[in-house]
Amino acid sequence: MLDKDLRDRRILVVDDEERMVRFIRLNLEHDGFNVIEAFNGSKAINKLRSSLPDLILLDIMLPDLDGFEVLRIIREFSAVPVIMLTAKGEEDDRVRGLELGADDYITKPFSPRELVSRVKAVLRRTEATGMSTHGLIEVDDRLKLDFDRREVWVEGKLVQLRPTEYRLLYQLVQKPGWVMTHDELLAKVWGYEYRDEPHYVRLYINYLRNKIEKDPANPKYILTERGVGYRFVDFRRSQGEFSSSEN
Repeated sequence: MLDKDLRDRRILVVDDEERMVRFIRLNLEHDGFNVIEAFNGSKAINKLRSSLPDLILLDIMLPDLDGFEVLRIIREFSAVPVIMLTAKGEEDDRVRGLELGADDYITKPFSPRELVSRVKAVLRRTEATGMSTHGLIEVDDRLKLDFDRREVWVEGKLVQLRPTEYRLLYQLVQKPGWVMTHDELLAKVWGYEYRDEPHYVRLYINYLRNKIEKDPANPKYILTERGVGYRFVDFRRSQGEFSSSEN
């Protein structure tokens, strides 16, 4: 059954195949979710505005707007978590979806167990609370972080981070100077269900570096420990000890 803290969550299912929508509805409702349906991209956008779902399951192949275009429009006005439904073996589609702001993807065909597990995992990490507060963290003259206000400033300009990027940065900054393994980051940012998805960490580390590093190819803040994981530079030490030799 559905976790108590996820009860009554509304899931918008967007797919033009009625059999697929029925399959998804049956399994989500069995676990206690409320399901809203849309069979094309235009209706999905309207349903998002009118029904305010907690999560969207979005197929790529739609008859009017494709799933990527729908996702692009959604991200112009909403941060609602989106799980893309992709065809088996279409890695380019999965990467493109993540780059456009999807929170996860599920490859067709999928089992009821995988479907419900992924939905729960995304909702849990989206609705996670209890992050400790720090006030303003001045890493150096260039980078400032305010986790209380969920703000990241680079060279005096506010940088927009997607929810997953923010959670990843938060976890790294919790242990400045300490290495966090790929498995540890997967568990803390995505959930234990994602232990077999190490490429998520690499992909989002690259996203973060492109947003906060002056030279992403030679990072100063997010450093790689090859074969192990990543560490955030120890901002508690003097600026003169920042290392730029690792990437």
